[in-house]
Amino acid sequence: MPTVPAAVSRVCAEYVSDLHTRAMPIRPWRLIRSEDAFRDRWYHLRRDTVELPDGTLVDDYFVSERADIAQVVALTPQRQVVFVRQYKHGIGEITLELPGGVVDAGETPEAAATRELAEETGYGADAVEPLGALVHDPPKTTNRLHGFLARDATLSQDPQPDVTEQIEVVLLPLAEVERRLAEHELDVASTLALLYRALTALNRRPG
Repeated sequence: MPTVPAAVSRVCAEYVSDLHTRAMPIRPWRLIRSEDAFRDRWYHLRRDTVELPDGTLVDDYFVSERADIAQVVALTPQRQVVFVRQYKHGIGEITLELPGGVVDAGETPEAAATRELAEETGYGADAVEPLGALVHDPPKTTNRLHGFLARDATLSQDPQPDVTEQIEVVLLPLAEVERRLAEHELDVASTLALLYRALTALNRRPG
């Protein structure tokens, strides 16, 4: 068992036998006022005034309202996973991640996943299986990311990427994906989470 320094021992309940805590009710914040801070076709930022459970007023809590996202773990009959390699301006880096994109208004996440897979990679599948939804950034955003598994995905059309997308389609054997997961060589959070869920659905474990 690790030795916990006395100066910080009271925050290490796992290792301190005499540390006692009491149950505390967790209550949602009360929304007093909400107003647009910025609104554009692709981005909506609102400024909320809220009252915390202890009565404290916060008048500058910013929340980003974004559309839901759908992403796909597409597995070919040759047991290769379909990735997209592209430049992402937010972090200014080239990323390797799963294909996916925004769920359009009036569109189901499943339909968006199928559409995005075809548009970005040219691959398609007869059906997709839900891998569940992920909360993207709970303190600051409103959207969720919906994951899907597409088995036996095959190349069915030419990719049709958006004007801002320059995409290289990358196929990696499933064993190589597992190796990269174990070696921490993949770093896009949603891609990591959905790959682990897909491996569970495929009755495989990484590493």
